[in-house]
Amino acid sequence: MKLSLHPSVGIARLGNSPDQICLSPHTIGGLPFNADAHGNQLAPITQFKDGAGLIKRQGQPFMVYNENGAELTLDTPNVKSITWTVHLANKKAAWYQYSELEGNLLYGYRNSYFYRQVPWRNPDVEGRGARQSLIIDPGPRTISGRQEKIAFTKDQAPAGYPVQYPPEQVKYGTPVTTLGDLLTDNEGRLIVLGGYGRAGGDEPLTSYGGSNTWHDDISDGTVKCIVSFEDNTPDVQLEAWVIVGSPDFAPEIVNISTLSDTMFDVGVRYFNLVPELRTGANWNENYVANFKRDILPIINRISRYQWVANVQSMMAFCSYQFDYGDPLEANRNNREQYFSYFRRPDGVPPLDPPEDQPQQKLWKHSGSDYFPMMPLNSGSNSVSEINIMKFLALDDTQYFLMKQWAKGKFENTPEPAPGPIHPMDAASVGNCVGLPMCPGIEVTWNMQNRLIYKAPYIILQRPADYYKTGLSPDEDECLGNGCEPGDLTKRMACPWQADFFQCTVQYINFTNPTVNKVNKQPLPPTYYSYWWPPQSPWDVLTGQITEEGQAAAHAPAGLQVNYQRGINSFVQMVEHWSALGFIRDQHAGEKGFPYLVETERVNELFTYKDVPVGDISGNKSDDETTIPVYFIQEDKQAVKKMSARGAALVEHLETLAFKPIAVAAEGLPMPRSGSRNRF
Repeated sequence: MKLSLHPSVGIARLGNSPDQICLSPHTIGGLPFNADAHGNQLAPITQFKDGAGLIKRQGQPFMVYNENGAELTLDTPNVKSITWTVHLANKKAAWYQYSELEGNLLYGYRNSYFYRQVPWRNPDVEGRGARQSLIIDPGPRTISGRQEKIAFTKDQAPAGYPVQYPPEQVKYGTPVTTLGDLLTDNEGRLIVLGGYGRAGGDEPLTSYGGSNTWHDDISDGTVKCIVSFEDNTPDVQLEAWVIVGSPDFAPEIVNISTLSDTMFDVGVRYFNLVPELRTGANWNENYVANFKRDILPIINRISRYQWVANVQSMMAFCSYQFDYGDPLEANRNNREQYFSYFRRPDGVPPLDPPEDQPQQKLWKHSGSDYFPMMPLNSGSNSVSEINIMKFLALDDTQYFLMKQWAKGKFENTPEPAPGPIHPMDAASVGNCVGLPMCPGIEVTWNMQNRLIYKAPYIILQRPADYYKTGLSPDEDECLGNGCEPGDLTKRMACPWQADFFQCTVQYINFTNPTVNKVNKQPLPPTYYSYWWPPQSPWDVLTGQITEEGQAAAHAPAGLQVNYQRGINSFVQMVEHWSALGFIRDQHAGEKGFPYLVETERVNELFTYKDVPVGDISGNKSDDETTIPVYFIQEDKQAVKKMSARGAALVEHLETLAFKPIAVAAEGLPMPRSGSRNRF
């Protein structure tokens, strides 16, 4: 019997609500679903937070299908049992410090970590056994039946497994005591839930990339399934992967290049996924793209960035100056002109001369006129001087499909034929960042490396001899020997909240293709660009429409504000990340006219002051102009008195016993953007 398990790579997300959960969306740009305590799917989500303003953990369901596309559950005739085994781990503390694209094996270095001498995290911990103790490895968990639950905690570890967990007491933050839970719903489907967004350590924070002794509860790992039958049909064994990422605060806004696009591009270029599109190293110049499936999503994603980033040029670029879907030859000049604004992806560096790399160029010139090329995001390395990639480009497959559209080699059918990827596989990773990756949000550039895949969208799993020996602290999955739990997230920042705070905007030099920074500051002149605003919003509209709500928010409806306002350091972000709002479409029922605004921000946590400019300039005549400053309300009694939600939040914070975080004596380095301005 031929069965399949979907999604092939699932995405769960952290939350800190102790008892409320939701389930991952079914579509790219779709909303999650509410769920009961057993993981049974309910209606689409209306509130991302519970009554205390704490974020619901987002679980990833896994489902089994037969060759006809029908789902198998415990209610399916002849199905005797469905047994699930999941192994989550976090390897961040045992891996190297994050260093942009330095050490990127995509570029052909045999092992550039050693050649480039990128330091380990926790470098004073030496020896394989000692470094193995830095991994959070609770071991695998097995679950079956209906309405079952098991946790990734020490007390529920399998007998004899070499469990590794960080200390239960930390000097700063909160200790990591679990990586999450497994559930089975009423019909035996698996739901994987991640951790609670906790992070802690014993040394002051030093960097967004990773501070010694620190751990967080991001994770990833294997999903295995055994389906048994009543009639003695041989058991069927299936496998998948799951990644636990940070919350998606704007789920209805999709990245221009998603993680699904990245995985599709790898499949097309290296696994013969769509042979009529590309065979070997050769693109088919006669391939007919589909407008609604291949082109329109790119245009729509660029247009929707306006709700989370203030990029006027991208808004203008998607204002439908002509009929984008018209395939007639008479419209070809318009299409080719439009396409000319997309920068071509760089070749594999190092290139000679480097000035020929399109992703180092910002402007499209027309005589003395100029306009930013698209997409107007940071590239995967606008920060350091190794493997520079200043500005974003579409991936190779996206770019080729756009080129076919420009030439008129496309069709515009009402219902495009489905692609070769199962919809659940595309939807799960389609709501994650694909590009840029510096490091990214959920995962990083290793997802562009064909060597981590067994097949398109299928992660190559390392043989599970680690069930006896424990997970490896230093094996590089990009050498092609397969992945083990923790490998897909180990290159990310630790704690994750630090990078989430820092990686928002970037000042990018646009005159020298070989230099990003001088003396740790962006080389002027620079351009103000964004990293991944759908995952980490920056400019948003306030959504409070009641008198009470606006009084708490200190802002009228419709005002464009900084999304992170009030959280003024990544130390504060580690503690108060769940106070941030969710960006929701308040007009989703009327297609074509979205209205996405900030909702569910925990305004009780923040206070506000209009600071007269004269306080800064020393000129009292400047006091007629004020600057709004938001900051955390330290008086917890004041927070309690604001509302029932404020009181419940304070009770949670007191129960959590979060230990105030110190920073290194020398202070924190400048953000990668080179500025601490928070517009």
